[in-house]
Amino acid sequence: MRFPFKTITLSAFAIALFALTYVSCNKDNNSKSTTVIKCVTCANGGSCINDTCRCPAGYEGTTCQTLSISKFIGEWNVFETGSVTSNRTYFIQIEETSASLSSVIIQNLYSPYYFSGMSLTGSINGDSIFIPNQPLDSGYIVGKGCFHKSTFSGQPNTISFRYQVTNTITGITNDFGYSSAVDSPSVWTLE
Repeated sequence: MRFPFKTITLSAFAIALFALTYVSCNKDNNSKSTTVIKCVTCANGGSCINDTCRCPAGYEGTTCQTLSISKFIGEWNVFETGSVTSNRTYFIQIEETSASLSSVIIQNLYSPYYFSGMSLTGSINGDSIFIPNQPLDSGYIVGKGCFHKSTFSGQPNTISFRYQVTNTITGITNDFGYSSAVDSPSVWTLE
């Protein structure tokens, strides 16, 4: 059976291209062993360093394909006991903003004690969420928390959030584990 010259040429070119790609992805560490570096395409401005995507601020994932804030967005069931308040359960909402890739709005935090509808600004950095010191009508609020991905199928993700609200008129601070190890953090469960 005769193969046309064009088919043989294209086959030889394809084999040469494959060999060149394979060799260009190998790295010699000045030793007898050779380490294979995967040719990874990192999204959103990430860079491939030593077989791993290094993501810019605001992105995560194996190829920097996911916004870091996406795991925080949604409705959360809050359970907490403050230093001056008893057990409470209520809902909050975390929403994206157009301010930056790391900014969020937190709706209704501290609502059983203060008033419903309070909006706070927060920022995300990886698995951490922060509420910078923000004024309230009669005081201020500040907090920080950590996202915990569930390790069991069917279990919800949670956030351990430590914060405090200080009433500047009465001088009373309601602490949810922010400045006191004795007080428990607020626990948020994704609904």
